[in-house]
Amino acid sequence: MANDTAAIRPARAETPHTSSVEATVKEYYGQVLASTADLKTTACCTDAAPPAHIAAALARVHEEVKDRYYGCGSPIPPALEGATVLDLGCGSGRDAYVLSQLVGPTGKVIGIDMTDGQLEVARRHLDWHATEFGYANVDFRQGYIEDLATAGIADGSVDLVVSNCVLNLSPDKPRVFTEVFRVLKPGGELYVSDVFADRRLPAALLEDPVLVGECLAGALYTEDFRRILDRAGCPDARTVSSAPLALGDPAIERKIGFAAFTSRTVRAFKLPLEDRCEDYGQVAVYHGTLAEHPHAFDLDNHHRFHTGKPMLVCGNTADMLSATRYARHFTVTGDKSTHHGLFPCVPSEQDGAARSESGSGCC
Repeated sequence: MANDTAAIRPARAETPHTSSVEATVKEYYGQVLASTADLKTTACCTDAAPPAHIAAALARVHEEVKDRYYGCGSPIPPALEGATVLDLGCGSGRDAYVLSQLVGPTGKVIGIDMTDGQLEVARRHLDWHATEFGYANVDFRQGYIEDLATAGIADGSVDLVVSNCVLNLSPDKPRVFTEVFRVLKPGGELYVSDVFADRRLPAALLEDPVLVGECLAGALYTEDFRRILDRAGCPDARTVSSAPLALGDPAIERKIGFAAFTSRTVRAFKLPLEDRCEDYGQVAVYHGTLAEHPHAFDLDNHHRFHTGKPMLVCGNTADMLSATRYARHFTVTGDKSTHHGLFPCVPSEQDGAARSESGSGCC
């Protein structure tokens, strides 16, 4: 059952700008869009085929729920059995119902959204999915991702926070990330897919409801994203994948085509990480025990751990592997008693041969 008290509007500071953006988003996703076919660009939707296990889970999700999907990636990492997952901006519940299957009957999925129309679709099919899966572990709550406490999300109560093309829609992004790291458990993970821009966009574009609704006007400049995360307590976020976005629509191209946009999937951990990659002589070995990754596991777009192969890692990477839910899938040797200076990172844009010769990953 959804949390009835969560329908109360969060008591928070609000500006005319905040109210305007929220009203635009509610109208666009609650009334203007009837299905993914109504989107004018591909920014809020991806054509990439999901991994086989995600595709199998999607096949068990109600058609109406899938038809109201507006994501831009697949923010669903592995090792989820028994986890408590929070889906920010859950919409009609597509990802929440996929996650429900992956966390299993001992796990829990909480979906937060502010749009009545989207939540109505998600909640209407709770019983249908409980019958399909054989258990009920999904809770949809109305609320704001900038104020998760009002939606009943306690400090340190969540193993994983996911978000699929929603952060760009928030009028107060720093507060979102502060809330995320408040509710995450120590070692918990933020795993998001969203639209990012190669520059800071003019604030005036937020007055255009189509540019906002299509996930463009509110897209974060990639460097500001890094800075916001750093201030929220995460100095080392990792890009898992990225791809350029083509606007496609001529009218939208004329308005905002001066900027380049990418769809990125990023992971960040609630860990006491350093702001640089430091070398302590640590080595990590992947056991190949993640069900969907028997031969190799990609921590990010420049750390591929081949099963059974030792790999030199920086202190931050060592912590990401040994102090999180991934710990049982790795053996990390060495500690931080001896420091060897900066870790010899190979930039991710260099080819794989350079990384093989170094014997290390880039942080």
